[in-house]
Amino acid sequence: MAIVEAVAIGMLVMLAGTLPRNVLFAANLQVLPRVPWAVAAIAVYLWFFWRYLSGIGGPADTQAYRRAGLRANRVNGIVWFWSLVTGVLGILALVLGLRVANQLVGLPEQHLPDLSAVPRHTVWALLLAGAPIAGLVEEASFRGYMQGPIEKRAGLPAAILITGTMFAVAHLDFTPVLWPYYVSVAALYGVITYLAGSIWPAVILHTCGNVYSNVDLLLHGRAEWQAPGSAAGLVWSRGADRSFVWLLTALLISSAATAWACARLAAAARRGQEER
Repeated sequence: MAIVEAVAIGMLVMLAGTLPRNVLFAANLQVLPRVPWAVAAIAVYLWFFWRYLSGIGGPADTQAYRRAGLRANRVNGIVWFWSLVTGVLGILALVLGLRVANQLVGLPEQHLPDLSAVPRHTVWALLLAGAPIAGLVEEASFRGYMQGPIEKRAGLPAAILITGTMFAVAHLDFTPVLWPYYVSVAALYGVITYLAGSIWPAVILHTCGNVYSNVDLLLHGRAEWQAPGSAAGLVWSRGADRSFVWLLTALLISSAATAWACARLAAAARRGQEER
């Protein structure tokens, strides 16, 4: 029951933070599109929303629960450093993993809708503003309110599996072939949050990852890792050429580097706990 409750609360937090953004951004594309006014509007909403999640404001009997569930705790310098190193290496491994996977099975394409009628500066403003919004809201919901209680009830592996699956469900373009990717994302951010004792490093990493993917999507019209356009582009048809071998090698190296940095993060986190 506690796990079901954590999933429900986490998804509710995600919807409460995401739906207003979607509505405001969609309205901005139709009403006064020359001015990216939705950015300021959603910033005001998120300021109040974050204060509420942080335990500020009523009702008083939920303040402690909201504050603890958000998990937005302070992080010391060395833990911050190794959290970011682990995250950057992990994001690199995730991108390379998608490129490898797309040459093995062919992933569903991701395209931007037709925004030719919208001024370019408004499109850029909305896409770039969407990155920190998603970072704050999704980490609060998935790594904060959802993962935290499941960790205590069923352990970290189960928490990662459940949050990764729900993270996939929350993305409307989800298809089963992408499930391992979403669980891998949950593993990266979930382990960092667990070791750091805070969602803040994952918020920064999530935001940076979204900035990269949003800019890449806007510049190229589709995700940069989506190379093959047909079955003829898959390894099974063309063979494992030199480029695929190099890509696979880079994935293995970045994955090993991520594991090494994660071990250093765990050691830094243990030292920090011993010094308290």
